[in-house]
Amino acid sequence: MSRVCELTGKRTATGNNVSHSNRHTKRTFRPNLQEKSFELPMLGRRVTLKLSTQAIRTIDKHSGLQSFLLQVKNKRVRENFSPLLAKLRFQLVKKNISAQA
Repeated sequence: MSRVCELTGKRTATGNNVSHSNRHTKRTFRPNLQEKSFELPMLGRRVTLKLSTQAIRTIDKHSGLQSFLLQVKNKRVRENFSPLLAKLRFQLVKKNISAQA
């Protein structure tokens, strides 16, 4: 199981612990990932994603995954989103356009 956020693309980083005497020892910084389920009423399905806590806060700010995916710009989708999220966004946008017509 990979340690990568499906929305922001955050992944494990490496760095150093630096002691008071300035000694450096290697360490890893892991993102705080949580499994979270979201309802997508427009598609009539439920999705479970592995997200960082920052991504969960962003989704909450936009009042749900569905509205967030409809508002996000294409550039961000290409850079950070997992293939599953990109596919879901494409389906939502397609359904949204057909509902407006």
